Amino acid sequence: MNALWIAVALVVAGFVGWPVTSLVFRLARTIDDKADAARSGRAANDASGQDPSADVTVDTLPNVAPAPPGGPPPGPGHQERGQSVDGELTKGGGRPPSDASNPASEIAGQAPTGQPAPGQRILRGGAIIGVLERLGVSVAILTGQPVAIAYIVAIKGLGRFAELKETPVAAERFIIGTLTSMLWAAGTAAIVKVYFLN
Repeated sequence: MNALWIAVALVVAGFVGWPVTSLVFRLARTIDDKADAARSGRAANDASGQDPSADVTVDTLPNVAPAPPGGPPPGPGHQERGQSVDGELTKGGGRPPSDASNPASEIAGQAPTGQPAPGQRILRGGAIIGVLERLGVSVAILTGQPVAIAYIVAIKGLGRFAELKETPVAAERFIIGTLTSMLWAAGTAAIVKVYFLN
């Protein structure tokens, strides 16, 4: 009978954990969207009631293509794409600096730093890795070896390190997915171990 409960725990932890993790991702995205909408509403209100005696003003420059790399420098009347803060040029015309990208990388057809390319998937293989992670956590709990969970997290983190370092969005998804996955697997295994295994 114990083998049956162990099998049930592994199936529920490993395979039912994927829809649960997906639901948490959707919930996190909804919360982020609401926060962004509220922030943009506050920004619009702040912009309309801005203090005229403020020290710094930001003027968005028109989107004019920058000079090609290695090409001749722009002429005297040329303005590069960007924003002017009290006459100084910054990145990303028409966008706030946090959303700005490197114009040189746009010319070369690369994705902006910190953002995945439009067709590039972040954290590829995440579903399979998640199933294996949940199975490993469940086995660790069911066998009374919770220290093994640290090895699972270390292996997963090292395997994803380069991608997490390059893409902030991937790091956020990694943290949300890992915590959700591990909590689901540990909870499922703990319930089965406490209530159904002798």
